[in-house]
Amino acid sequence: MKTLETLLTGLMRLPLVGKLVQQGVLAGHHISVNAMKRIDCDEVRPRNWSNAELRKFAPLFDGAVINVSGWRDEDKTGGHYRDYFTAATSYNTSNYRGESGITGADGEVFIDLEADLPQELAAQYQVAFNHTVLEHVFDIRKAIANICALSHDTVILVTPFLQQVHYIENSFGDWWRPTPMCIERLLEEQGFQVIHQSSNDNPWYIVYVVTVACRNPEKYRRRQAFSKTAKDTGVIHFGLADAE
Repeated sequence: MKTLETLLTGLMRLPLVGKLVQQGVLAGHHISVNAMKRIDCDEVRPRNWSNAELRKFAPLFDGAVINVSGWRDEDKTGGHYRDYFTAATSYNTSNYRGESGITGADGEVFIDLEADLPQELAAQYQVAFNHTVLEHVFDIRKAIANICALSHDTVILVTPFLQQVHYIENSFGDWWRPTPMCIERLLEEQGFQVIHQSSNDNPWYIVYVVTVACRNPEKYRRRQAFSKTAKDTGVIHFGLADAE
């Protein structure tokens, strides 16, 4: 492998021909990346993977659930997140103003994650679930504090670790790519302990982190096995997993 790398490097440094070799290598890279995305879709496509992770834990919860800033509650694979929480006694979705915001659906709750949480919503839910929203809230510490304040029990977060910048003008920006360590620290500040944290670290696609945190972690550890494998997220994506 090192010999091939050295050969390609030498060819790409050649005058005139080097540019053509670079273009060929780049085209081959794009083709291989797209092929690998298709082959490993369920394992590496971030939405498919995070949905599969959520399905492992969602049936554990038998209280009220809220999908915070969940828009239409769609899981982007043809389903809805409310159907994952099969034992929930109630299910609500909150939203904010702007595009991909308030929908007018039954049971929808208005929440501004950067403002003080209305007192009547504090600790009203067993689970506060939030999928790929925190990167769009500039005051991320306030947003996490509000999500935690909604729950008397568990918070489930899905956050991007590696993803292109994405935003909608006059609706929301794109500010953060928090590390697993950052998310854990922010949750600890609110009295939650992380019991599960995983990622779809891979060399081909966007990388998400799924975090499950509880006020009383032993309550769930007795019922299901959890793991924390996201600490070194990025080593596969950046080709460092086999580095000496």
